[in-house]
Amino acid sequence: MIDTHCHLDGEEFKDDLEAVIARACEAGMKAIGVPGIDLKSCDSVMALCERYPGFCFPMLGLHPEEVRNDWREVLAAIKQHIDISHSSTIIAIGEIGLDFYWSREFEEAQLQAFEEQVRWSVEMQLSLMIHCRKAQNEMVTILKRYKDDLPGGVFHCFTGNAIEAQELLQFERFVLGIGGVLTFKKSKLPVTLKEVVPLERIVLETDAPYMAPVPMRGQRNEPAFVAYVLQKLAETYGADEETVDAVTTANVERIFPSIVNKS
Repeated sequence: MIDTHCHLDGEEFKDDLEAVIARACEAGMKAIGVPGIDLKSCDSVMALCERYPGFCFPMLGLHPEEVRNDWREVLAAIKQHIDISHSSTIIAIGEIGLDFYWSREFEEAQLQAFEEQVRWSVEMQLSLMIHCRKAQNEMVTILKRYKDDLPGGVFHCFTGNAIEAQELLQFERFVLGIGGVLTFKKSKLPVTLKEVVPLERIVLETDAPYMAPVPMRGQRNEPAFVAYVLQKLAETYGADEETVDAVTTANVERIFPSIVNKS
């Protein structure tokens, strides 16, 4: 298995990181994608991935909820980190995107910061790790401008309906990141996925330490728990777990080819 989105550099893992990594390996984890969210996390993400080379893979970017009035200066500094490291280690620009769930105070700044980082993806041919909440129309509008040139990426934490899924699937080099929400009792995601999303367009993720799947819901999430997402996906598609594991892993390797080369 590959966990494509896990905030292992967070404070939540500082006391037992070695044990968390050990449990991930024991569960059958092959690799973990670790996204940055701001300038400070550029250092913490890189340090963690240097500690576990060939297993943890860094992504750097500015999360929409971290966009403030100084976003231009912050992006310039993050870009320096990427320029220094990207040829050897960075697998994606992320976690970037749009989030208007809580507030639209920095709406214009978010739109501009997102588009700037999309341009980086085109320029450097690095895939995108995209966070989007209550902003799909705006996100799609921006991505369409670069559709033919984007190398691909992940629509992280997809929880939408069939219409929203179909709209995202028009970006042929992108996949949907599916995590713990799939396992929630009242989730409609299993029906949506089976109805319109081919298994070849899905990758596994935890978003740890957040969004732990059933039966671990309410606990701190961790990479090993992606096995529960895999089990639910197998149930959803009427396939065996080995097949789902092989297909989703191949999907990751297509989107993030450097994982194949370095893991």
